[in-house]
Amino acid sequence: MKPDAIIECVPNFSEGTDASKVSKIVASMRVEGASLLDWSLDAAHNRSVVTIAGPPAAVMAAAVRSVGKAAELIDLTQQNGVHPRIGAADVVPFIPVSGISLAECAILARQAGLLIWRTYGVPVYFYGAAAARPDRVQLEDVRKGQFEGLRDATRRDASRRPDIGGPELHETAGASAVGARNFLIAYNIHLRQPDITAARAIARDIRASNGGLHGVKAIGVLANGRAQVSMNITDHKATPMHHIHATIHRLALRHGVLIDDSELIGLIPEEAYEPDSEWVRQIIGFNPDDKVLERKLHSPISWP
Repeated sequence: MKPDAIIECVPNFSEGTDASKVSKIVASMRVEGASLLDWSLDAAHNRSVVTIAGPPAAVMAAAVRSVGKAAELIDLTQQNGVHPRIGAADVVPFIPVSGISLAECAILARQAGLLIWRTYGVPVYFYGAAAARPDRVQLEDVRKGQFEGLRDATRRDASRRPDIGGPELHETAGASAVGARNFLIAYNIHLRQPDITAARAIARDIRASNGGLHGVKAIGVLANGRAQVSMNITDHKATPMHHIHATIHRLALRHGVLIDDSELIGLIPEEAYEPDSEWVRQIIGFNPDDKVLERKLHSPISWP
């Protein structure tokens, strides 16, 4: 790790309707050295996503604090939404930006997980490059059954128990999936018709796990009455964004629907940005100075 190493952390919280709660969670992350790059609420998915970056120690401290504040403010027994979740602070990924390797981010994730349990009593599952078991590399495998299903599973099946803490989940805050990964692009495309069957079929066809596009995870959901193909792109180098957009356009026609506007949750790396492409043009209100990570590093936003 270089002395001037920079990492990114993009924690996801299971609250997208109460701006006051999310603002308090974001404010709790204010640590000397950590920069706030982006935060947003998604009421349809009942989820919020925050992006911070900076020196590893500062970013890790900020991320750990956010889990504690989320556990204090979010009660999963009273929360639901279309997005899968197991915790109040559902996912806490550490991402190398410069001067640090993915393996070193995995060590940070392990350290953060231990701090989260010791400080706040929230159990932790490690995933991605930080996974402690091969069956927990994929986030969707960790989240199988969501909070309610996992809560019951930990009581009867030792193999589903957390890596740190527990053995049962936190009564109201569940558990956090803490990991290390490379850049992930959260990208959603809406269909013009409210056809959830078509959205699910398209998602099934493009998912890498179904033999679709490499590095693409997708589900079809209804969000604000609109059918949506909701995606996480984990390898934009192997499968460029324009190829994903064109494939969904073609599949939509096959299913008798049309694609409409799209949205980007959080930031994208500069190398994934394709200025004159159709997929960029269809993102509502897209401004590269606000949505491209490397540009945002030079102009962070104010803490709430």
